[in-house]
Amino acid sequence: MTELLAERIAGQTAEFPESTAVVSARESVGYREFWSRVTRTAAGLDGMNRVAVLPTSDVESLVAVTAAAYAGISVVLLHRHLLPSQLNRVLELSKPGAVVAASHQHRRLRRLGFDGAIQTAAALESDGVSGRARPGTELLVGVTSGTTGEPKLFLRNQSSWATTLDRSDATFDIGRRDRVAVPGVLDHTHFLYGALHALTRGAMVDLRPVVQSLNDGATHLYSVPTIAWDVVRSGEGPFRRVREVLSSAARWPRTGRQALQQILPDASLVHFYGASELSFVSFDRELGSTDENSAGELFDGVEAEIRAGRVFVRSDMLFDGYLTEDGVVDGPVDGWMSVGDRGEVLGNRLRLFGRVGDTLIRGGLNVEPADVEAALTAIPGIAEAACVGVPDARMGEVPAAAIVVDDDVPSAAEIWRHLRATLPSPSMPVRVRTVERLPRTPRGKLDRHALALVLAEGDRGGRSTDAGDESAGR
Repeated sequence: MTELLAERIAGQTAEFPESTAVVSARESVGYREFWSRVTRTAAGLDGMNRVAVLPTSDVESLVAVTAAAYAGISVVLLHRHLLPSQLNRVLELSKPGAVVAASHQHRRLRRLGFDGAIQTAAALESDGVSGRARPGTELLVGVTSGTTGEPKLFLRNQSSWATTLDRSDATFDIGRRDRVAVPGVLDHTHFLYGALHALTRGAMVDLRPVVQSLNDGATHLYSVPTIAWDVVRSGEGPFRRVREVLSSAARWPRTGRQALQQILPDASLVHFYGASELSFVSFDRELGSTDENSAGELFDGVEAEIRAGRVFVRSDMLFDGYLTEDGVVDGPVDGWMSVGDRGEVLGNRLRLFGRVGDTLIRGGLNVEPADVEAALTAIPGIAEAACVGVPDARMGEVPAAAIVVDDDVPSAAEIWRHLRATLPSPSMPVRVRTVERLPRTPRGKLDRHALALVLAEGDRGGRSTDAGDESAGR
């Protein structure tokens, strides 16, 4: 039987107790200490069904998640981009027995409107005992990230994660003496998974900023194109100890890979496609194909087929379904699941052509153009609005919008003030341009391709009728 997540970490602790497990900006802990904190926290969670965790880049966040996994208690993975109404809805649906966050995150939860008790992992520690996870036990309740509107809560079980760990073991080159840089915040499942997988391999997890990790000898880097771009722009390197870069999220442009390869000359660049609901689907190495639509080869045990242009996937890594008031719904049907991506399968290789519904991915976070459009048209004086993704060297793609205004024209300040109050930061458009009319196809539908060309002109010094430019960090 495949070992579960926490069992694997326990095995590494028993074999190499004095090895360093995690390094963060605040502390460094060995496997013995890390596991002691895990078991004591697990005992404090005993009797709960779920625990909500707002992780950050620290040891305590990993302790809380591992403790819940060990005790067979599901982690409700909160993230910093939730709006107050979304946080309330997530907690209402998941009904966690406790809300856990590092002390420096408590103020964030209060700003999001949570007025209940907030625990730390350390405060939960107990000398008691805890239950143990089983393969079918619910492991994770994740929240679709970076979007407005009703949040979707996806469920993954222990067995699903265990088989995903098996694929990582077979595909990626991580071992006990390695140092794995995980510079992204752990509320992103890509980075959380990367840290936990490294612990199951007995490696050292480095949660510090990326350049600091690389300067201190990281052998592996969990990344998204945004972080890769930061490495290229840092002006440091080359870093010759890095053997492997493991990247997910938005399609990684070939030019971006080439630039990173100059900084990490001895690294294998691995980019994989998947989704919260699907886990791993496909991957490619090095600079990949010159075909920008290529998503690489399918992972072992993954089947893919095309139905009406949409990619459907079957594997032993799929999620269980979405948590709703009516229970768990809309899971795989006969073992198959689609998240709406369009593509084609050629042998064991996958090509992707975008998403049904035009969802775009900004630095690893989903943005729904319809939500941006709704926020804009709610402003008095804006008659029409359309949002599309435009290329961005750092983020992969970013939302930009065009508006048609009536006689009561809102000011740029009014527009941005309303958007900041309505949208989470990933959904903020980088520009809002006023146009006389939205481009349409002969059948009267919005011509998104034509609109993207108009909005991309803002980066090339085209005629400026923008309402303003919004930095991604605001």
